[in-house]
Amino acid sequence: MSIRPFPSPRSCRRTALLAATLLGAGCVGLLVAGCGPTPNKDGNANAGPINLKVGYIGLTCEAPMIAAQEKGFYKEEGLDVEMVKLSWDSLQSSLSTGKVDANHTLLMYLLQSVENNLDVKITGGVHTGCLRIQAGAGTDIKSVDDLKGKTIGVPAPFGSPPHMFATRVLAAHHINPKPDSPDVKWKAIAGGALEAALKNGEIQAVADSEPLGSRFIGDGAVKADAVADQQRDAPYKDEYCCVTVVSGKLARENPAAAAKVTRALLKAAKWVSQNQKEASEMSVKKELVPSSPNIQEINTQALLKLDYTPGVSKCRKSVDAAAEDMKQAGLLKETTDPKALAAKAWQDLDGVTDEWVNGLSVEKAAAGRPALLAPVELAALFNGRKACCGACCCIGGE
Repeated sequence: MSIRPFPSPRSCRRTALLAATLLGAGCVGLLVAGCGPTPNKDGNANAGPINLKVGYIGLTCEAPMIAAQEKGFYKEEGLDVEMVKLSWDSLQSSLSTGKVDANHTLLMYLLQSVENNLDVKITGGVHTGCLRIQAGAGTDIKSVDDLKGKTIGVPAPFGSPPHMFATRVLAAHHINPKPDSPDVKWKAIAGGALEAALKNGEIQAVADSEPLGSRFIGDGAVKADAVADQQRDAPYKDEYCCVTVVSGKLARENPAAAAKVTRALLKAAKWVSQNQKEASEMSVKKELVPSSPNIQEINTQALLKLDYTPGVSKCRKSVDAAAEDMKQAGLLKETTDPKALAAKAWQDLDGVTDEWVNGLSVEKAAAGRPALLAPVELAALFNGRKACCGACCCIGGE
């Protein structure tokens, strides 16, 4: 396998703030531009490796994509993969036109676009636990019901995964989440300004993703206990937020290659679950994420908060559940049949099964699982200070 280098920071200008790039507008992970599958489209092993393009934006949760490359998982599947940098704006069109072959990205983000005829197929689950709603520290909000009549901040633009998650939660509690509803007000704010908006009372609650949620706790901007948490609360805790996705072109023309790249990404997800620190080091070294103070430690903490347990049947159920929930929350068109949408979005692939996933064996870090920092220590990392014991140096000192 020839491993092509990542673009240099000079050739790919970073257009997002660190907070936004870590897990996107909500967990945030996605896809790339390039030139679609090239030689060996018939899967003939004698013709050499299959050339594919896997896209990345530069999000913490995209760690399995670089791990699959660096650990040789693509090569094991007979693939020669080129990593290509994309923006959020170019992601969906690149996938739909077959200019990019695969990635893993947010389930709700995909379903809304498949409804509008995005030509992609979901093939497996990567991780759970991205999103949450948190109440401002100075508010009287204790439950979802208390959000009625309040202003909720979401990462700009509207329609981000945290916004979609919050919309679903409100609708499930019989609070009308529509923009013109008197039940709740929405405010789209750049990720870096959300904390200030909480502290000055411009918003009373925020929908966000890790590691921003823990940072807000550590900085005293929100209450320690989330109002709603995708990592903790049913039914969302059993739903994949990021899933493997291949272009419709690849799925139709070479389903064997689609299975190969899916298997490589799912194996890499399992590897990340056992090697968060090493995965973070890899992402920083290869410039998958933008450089900033303490970025490696922050990435590690973010990966620890996500559950990288890949799966297939559970992912198929997640697609069904998300489509149904999104329809009830008004995130899909009134004419859309959620069951039909889920079926349209999904594709079974030969050799991509739970039995295969469960039988995977990956190395585990010799040093074991890194310690999960207290929120105040994580806040110190974000603020450019090394984490410590959680005492005064992490709270007010430099």
